[in-house]
Formats: sequence, C-alpha cells, structure tokens
Amino acid sequence: MASVLVPLAKGFEEIEAVSLIDIMRRGGIEVVTASLDEREVTGANGITIIANNKLKNVSAEDFDMMVLPGGHNGAVTLKEDPLTQSLLKEFDSKGKRVGAICAAPIALAEAGLIKNKYTCYPSYEEDIGVEKFTDKEKVVIDGNVLTSRGPGTAICFGLAIIRELVGETTYQSVKAGVLADFC
Repeated sequence: MASVLVPLAKGFEEIEAVSLIDIMRRGGIEVVTASLDEREVTGANGITIIANNKLKNVSAEDFDMMVLPGGHNGAVTLKEDPLTQSLLKEFDSKGKRVGAICAAPIALAEAGLIKNKYTCYPSYEEDIGVEKFTDKEKVVIDGNVLTSRGPGTAICFGLAIIRELVGETTYQSVKAGVLADFC
C-alpha cells in the first residue's frame, strides 16, 4: 500500500489538507498526518485537527511521498522549519515524490526542489523565484515534484497523487465516485 506523510503546521489551509487526505484515502493510500509541535493543530480558518503523530517521530523510510498543504502561515512555518526542510531533502535524495499546494511550494523552493515547471497560489511565484511558473494547469508534475494551485484544485491534486502512486484504474474510479469531471 502506498503511503503519504502530510505535515500540518499552525495556519494550514483546511480545505487543502482535508480534501487531500480524504481523496488519497479513498484511493487506498495510507495517509499519516504529523504535527510540528502539539498534536492538535489549528488551521487558517479556526478548524482544529488532531494529527496522527509528531513530525519528529516519523521517518522518510516509511513513506512513498510527502505532501504539504498550503495556507500562508502554515506554508511559511514549513519553509522555516529545519525538520520539514530536512525531510523534504531526504525524500528527494531517495527519489521519492514530494508535493505542495497553494502557498506551500515556497517550502519546496527553500529545500531547492523546484527546478523547472511548477504552479502555486497566485503571487507566491514571486517568492519562489523560478521562472517556469504556470497558472494554466491545476496540477503540475515535474519529475518527482507535484504542485497545485490552491483550495479549488485540492481534489484534482489528490487525484493526481492517486494516479502517480496507485495507478490509472484507481484514479478513474475515485474521480468518478466523487464526480470530479473538472479534473
């Protein structure tokens, strides 16, 4: 079974985190949420989620992918957190997939993982400084790096992760099941 690590930092975007977790689990992916500090993490809109674990207790060896939800404050925290940055680099060095949505590609950029084509929430491309930004696609896959635009593209992002980790058949099944014809 494929497995994905989703770090949650205070101020994360709830739509993105919950949609990604839900869609990936519908696709049979084991999803583990991990907090940077306390297991209770409050998002940008006041919704609190209890993480499965703390980030300091997880190992890159146990996962196939690491996915960062956005939300300005959460993304900045992930960008500045040494453990998150170390894990991102470890995933990449082992050829494992990494992903980020909305503002969170700034954390990927900080780790040196955005090299070519990517997308993010409008205006964050200025912080990333890589010229190959696109706002034409909901999800961009560049090697082992997946990025997406924001809350409205979270379901499409989760489906793209299913396609990458589980395969086309499961992707099509989950897509049809949630009526995501827009992806």
